[in-house]
Amino acid sequence: MSVSENIEKWTNLKDVQEYLGVGRETLLQWISKRDMPAYKVGRRWMFKLSEVDEWIRSGGAADDTEKKGE
Repeated sequence: MSVSENIEKWTNLKDVQEYLGVGRETLLQWISKRDMPAYKVGRRWMFKLSEVDEWIRSGGAADDTEKKGE
């Protein structure tokens, strides 16, 4: 197995929007207010889907209104 087969590819904002089924503004808010794992490369936001998945599993995308009502 070559080294390149073990390296996870980067994905862009549009791909993550489609992957999660959310809008652009939602992703940008998650990046700025909820510490969503994203990396600015020039003018583009880039992501590793494994990091996005882990962030979601840890509750990063949870709706804060649910917590306030408890």
